[in-house]
Amino acid sequence: MDAHSSGHGTDAPHPARMYDYYLGGKDWFAADRDAAEQAMADFPTAPVVARENRAFMRRAVAALAGEHGVRQFLDIGTGLPTEPNLHQIAQREAPECSVVYVDNDPLVIEYADVLMRAAPGGAVSYVEADLRYDALLEEPRVREALDLSRPVALCLVALLHFVEDERDPHALVRGLLDRLAPGSYLVLSHTTDEFAPERARAGEEIYGRNGIPYRIRSRTGIARFFDGLELLEPGVTTTHAWRPEEPSPHSDRDVSTFAGVARKR
Repeated sequence: MDAHSSGHGTDAPHPARMYDYYLGGKDWFAADRDAAEQAMADFPTAPVVARENRAFMRRAVAALAGEHGVRQFLDIGTGLPTEPNLHQIAQREAPECSVVYVDNDPLVIEYADVLMRAAPGGAVSYVEADLRYDALLEEPRVREALDLSRPVALCLVALLHFVEDERDPHALVRGLLDRLAPGSYLVLSHTTDEFAPERARAGEEIYGRNGIPYRIRSRTGIARFFDGLELLEPGVTTTHAWRPEEPSPHSDRDVSTFAGVARKR
């Protein structure tokens, strides 16, 4: 829906709705469209970034559910439904998978019923919160859906670049992983200034001007999120180079996002 078709209009852009605009969706408002268009003026491949990021998520989840036996997924910063959603991918590989979605956007909450349509034998639930909520893993819906004594895939896809340095995103991730069982996995992607620093600075400025914290980080800074974990091949790489199903027509500069999947020992 756009600003003219929803009763939940807003004057402030939100990154989840801007992401939906990049993906060619319809669940955005005028403020989101305007901010996204500003970003695309300086970073015209923003839609490519979004699509390749989504494709990475699909491949990573399919690999964990299909090859590594993961049956529990905690997806923080879910965003708006875009098929196939994470639970559809996981439950296609193993119908008994349980998935908990976490987001703090009222529009995502409105679509929660779409997210919660699980495969027979599986489970899907939704929690209104964000990464910075320290008691997230103690939430009743999380505890009901996930057995934290067993491995969980923690999915932080295109999320952490919205966490300011002052919030210490590395410590936030480590705090969550520390409370997950051995054999759990981290699925993470994060935009970078490694290939197009001038575009990255412009993106930070545009998001910041619209009241959205946005912190591009280097490959070294992104790789730190995986410290102490066992990275799956091919390690930390650009999203389109993480186990691609076919060669991508895009360059590293176009994608400007690093990603990886790693196991907690």
